[in-house]
Amino acid sequence: MTSTSVATKQVVRRALRIDQTGTYPLFVFALRADEVLQVADISRVSRDEAGNLIGYQRPEVRRHVEEIVEYLNTEGSLFPNPIILALSSRIRFESSRGPGAGDGLATSGKLTIPLPVKGKPKPAWIVDGQQRALALARTHRSDFPVPVTAFVADSVGLQRDQFLRVNNTRPLPRGLVTELLPEVDSPLPPRLAIRKAPAALCDVLNTNPASPMYGLIKRASTTRGQAPNAVITDTVVVNMLNESLTSPSGCLFPYRDVSRNETDFDGILQALFIYWAAVRDTFPDAWGKSTNRSRLMHGAGIRAMGRLMDRILGVVDPRSPQAPETIRQHLALIAPYCHWTAGTWEDLGLRWNEIENMHRHIQELSSYLIRVHRNTRVELA
Repeated sequence: MTSTSVATKQVVRRALRIDQTGTYPLFVFALRADEVLQVADISRVSRDEAGNLIGYQRPEVRRHVEEIVEYLNTEGSLFPNPIILALSSRIRFESSRGPGAGDGLATSGKLTIPLPVKGKPKPAWIVDGQQRALALARTHRSDFPVPVTAFVADSVGLQRDQFLRVNNTRPLPRGLVTELLPEVDSPLPPRLAIRKAPAALCDVLNTNPASPMYGLIKRASTTRGQAPNAVITDTVVVNMLNESLTSPSGCLFPYRDVSRNETDFDGILQALFIYWAAVRDTFPDAWGKSTNRSRLMHGAGIRAMGRLMDRILGVVDPRSPQAPETIRQHLALIAPYCHWTAGTWEDLGLRWNEIENMHRHIQELSSYLIRVHRNTRVELA
């Protein structure tokens, strides 16, 4: 019961069905190496014309794929790790007859996967094993048997959820995780859950036209052509927000009700929009430029100004009608001492373009700006 029918455009495999939930059946079966990409698409993370997130996979890692191909082409190669697929509900499973078909844990039977016709989507998507699938398509051993674990889910949301969980203990690119987190609705592991709110806020900062950072944040899904003005790395913004949200001294910390697991997102966004608009207006020559032309847009600059935000919004209520002007007055105090695009930070002993996104430089720059603000604040008293 193992065949690929050219006439009927379908792959038929003997499979085990495991019902872990009543909604999403799980299947275990095998495919030939050359069948994996015939059946499944790689859903790379990207954005549609409306700016909505589509897909969830990381870009191809060429050298890694080449190494897998080299290994597969050798005799005696072993490929125990299964490809994980999300199957379309178009697949069919017929249980085997007889008392031996099931043992209370799994049921054996026949799985039929329809192959796509021209112009139609494939019946499966790769949730885990993108690089391996690309390598399998290039190996000389086209009949190499590949273990597959698959679940039925047409929902991209469920596919993203499983993708994050499968890769939770692996070194996924931080930018990719940051971008995917706001799209996952189900409960997440604590390590990921704590990063969801900053990731969601980062997304709004980048996509809301009212945001001073609108279109300026680089995401894993966007190419240079799609976002020509993107100059701020999203993980930098997420780290800045996370620090303010989780530290008791952070200006965003009071917007969280930990006991009820609630967050006042509207209040946070109002504070962020007002503060960073004031930063933009205070440093117009440094705002929106690439990091090799402006260290304000650099990781160290964003993090340092984020820590200054905690100090300023600690004494300025962003809900006040006077808040925008008051924040600009606070920032005007430090402006003469800043060297985002030229000159030397004399107290730091660094030229403007020698500031790097490293812990020591972030600490030194943050301390310097906070110290200058504290020493000059008497002028606002």
